[in-house]
Amino acid sequence: LPAFYANIVLLNVSNLPFRLQKLKEMFISKFGSAPKFYVRAPGRVNLIGEHIDYCGYAVLPMAIEQDIVIAVEPVKTQVVQLANTNSLYLDFSTSVNNIQINKSKPQWHNYFLCGLKGIQEHFGLNNPTGMNCLLDGTIPPSSGLSSSSALVCCAGLVTLRANGKTLSKVELAEICTKSERYIGTEGGGMDQSISFLAEEGTAKLIEFSPLRATDVRLPSGAVFVIANSCVEMNKAATSHYNIRVMECRLATKLLSKSKGLDWKKTLRLYDVQTKLGVSLEEMLTIVEEVLHPEPYSTEEICKCLGISLEELRSQILSQNMQDVSTFKLYQRAKHVYSEAARVLEFKKICSEAPANAIQLLGELMNQSHISCREMYECSCPELDRLVDICLQFGAIGSRLTGAGWGGCTVSMVPTDKLNTFLKNVKKAYYQTDVQRLALENNSLFATKPGRGALVFVEA
Repeated sequence: LPAFYANIVLLNVSNLPFRLQKLKEMFISKFGSAPKFYVRAPGRVNLIGEHIDYCGYAVLPMAIEQDIVIAVEPVKTQVVQLANTNSLYLDFSTSVNNIQINKSKPQWHNYFLCGLKGIQEHFGLNNPTGMNCLLDGTIPPSSGLSSSSALVCCAGLVTLRANGKTLSKVELAEICTKSERYIGTEGGGMDQSISFLAEEGTAKLIEFSPLRATDVRLPSGAVFVIANSCVEMNKAATSHYNIRVMECRLATKLLSKSKGLDWKKTLRLYDVQTKLGVSLEEMLTIVEEVLHPEPYSTEEICKCLGISLEELRSQILSQNMQDVSTFKLYQRAKHVYSEAARVLEFKKICSEAPANAIQLLGELMNQSHISCREMYECSCPELDRLVDICLQFGAIGSRLTGAGWGGCTVSMVPTDKLNTFLKNVKKAYYQTDVQRLALENNSLFATKPGRGALVFVEA
């Protein structure tokens, strides 16, 4: 079948998987009728390639087993009613003709509304279908495993199915990437792309402009382990993430201007490299030549670009960046170009599979974490400690994954050391702290490449 419905899974109504059966029973209890279909979108772990997707560079994630599942019943009233199996998340309802997304309070239902609005606007739906929806999630929130994007993707697919429309996986990924920006996060598209394009048993090299995914077979003899630092980070609720996006944009402008490019039309660090026709290594040399390590003031940026402060604020800085007075451009550009090179090297090693592949990949992961910590400054003391513990107890490579400032690490561990590794990390990181101990069971686990988003329909 063309479009997304090649990914429909038919289920025997008398033999629903336990989780869906439980969700169905809760749905009937909540809404008084049965759901007509279910949609699942997975979380993801990024193995390498942090904070470079919005700069135009390829990343290397894989989907994980943890996911968002939504039970859905289309209704004749033009109202969407949202409920959550987790009582911490309050019910919400709104007219489908009047979607309001509150950027100042990124509550769970606003991420659903992003996906809903994105599909409505893409098709120009004048009379969109109302829905009753019950959500169940197993991705730890604010953990860097893409719970928010999985919810946006799930909502987009729910809206697509409820309104009888079809799109390709790539189109869905691109729409959901744009629609998540309604909440105020200037993301690059990795999370949404892997959520739709993932396949069981393989990681993916995700490239952009145009969006495409290439299988990356991970080496045997090692497993990837996710460990939650138990420090929550909601990138829509803080300015850290969007400041980094802006710093990369400003670095792009200054590098372009210094090389005689049309800096006003050059938007991403990838575009600078492409227009100059040089290698990533050469771009790192250019960064050293053009940018200085000291932070740039807005006045200095204006002087470099030959524009006024008013022009900087109105033409380049986003609305939520107007009051930021200094930006680190050298460090951010250096991280992006070096990280982009590490991603390509990681894929090359996986493809060529040399005898020491695991060691080489581990070294790249370690270099990535150092760059995230020192150049991009998106780590935190707990993440650094967790990385050190993982390396101490047998990981070949370990790094933060996701936006950072909290959330998870991902470590590559030899298969024969896995049980000892898990035992020692639990003792050293989780069992020394009461709050972490309470979260221990869902905070440390081995994972493997999972499937992308699916629609389940009872046969």
